[in-house]
Amino acid sequence: MFTLRATLKPSSIFITSHRLITTVKLPEPPSSAAYDDLITTAGRQHDFATVHHLLNHRYANGFFTTNNTFKFISTDLTLLQHVLKTLSDLNEQNCRKKCYESLVSSLCKMQFVDEALTVAEDATAGGKNAADASTFHPIISFLTRKKNFDHAWRVIEVMKAKNIARDVTCYNFFLTAYSVAGDLRSNVEVLKTMVHEGLKADARTYDALVLGACKAGKIDGAIAILRRMLEDGVKAMYATYAHVIGSLVKLGYCEQAVKFVMSYSGKDKKLDSHNFGLLATRLMALEKEDEVKYVLEEMVKRELDMGKVLQSYYDQNVK
Repeated sequence: MFTLRATLKPSSIFITSHRLITTVKLPEPPSSAAYDDLITTAGRQHDFATVHHLLNHRYANGFFTTNNTFKFISTDLTLLQHVLKTLSDLNEQNCRKKCYESLVSSLCKMQFVDEALTVAEDATAGGKNAADASTFHPIISFLTRKKNFDHAWRVIEVMKAKNIARDVTCYNFFLTAYSVAGDLRSNVEVLKTMVHEGLKADARTYDALVLGACKAGKIDGAIAILRRMLEDGVKAMYATYAHVIGSLVKLGYCEQAVKFVMSYSGKDKKLDSHNFGLLATRLMALEKEDEVKYVLEEMVKRELDMGKVLQSYYDQNVK
């Protein structure tokens, strides 16, 4: 056990651990990066009493942990058990939760996914209540991006066993990865699971489905999904429109691409700038001069921002 004993200076404290006394200097001025540096130093010195104090102190002062907070374990995973003990003893529940989430994210960034799952499971143990679906997000994201779907589904099973409710983001990771792989059949099964668990599709869900349809060359299907999305009152991301525009142009359906962009124009000037600009850029790459001229003239008429490249092309070839 150790005790805290304040000195006359607010910038430092003494921590007594058996016979060893060390001075802990707090960052001045305080910042997340400064706290991370001090925690890294203490961690490398195996001074977990100091790590414990700094984690509590930074949270109390409004500085949450980051992906760099626990980077000291990257060269010595044997420290992980010490870190877990330190986190379990933190003062505030939300402080513990934020620390667990940062540690999971850091381990995934280091590609130590099994250790990350160990941490996430530890956050659910012993009534700590320091985990929810977001704690597991980095793990599922990592595994699905690596196309390690079997392992990713096992993580879902772990969440079920721990009574951690899955959210739509968990399944969006699967949908996006399956779409990139062109596996539309697996997407159908994911959607069935979401319906069974009472989860509603959000913008990223639809984006993944549009991407999947485009990857499979089913452009009409992609446009139908986008239309359904908007009818359901879900605002589409710029990337969702980009999937359709890029696929139409890539397949040589340039006229249809122009009609597509025109059909969704006039409601959001920033979206129009994105869609017209992307379309013009893609057409320029294919040297479709007439189509590029038409699109750029529309942009001028609508007073849309072109950016330097398109503006230069317009000045030299259209104006």
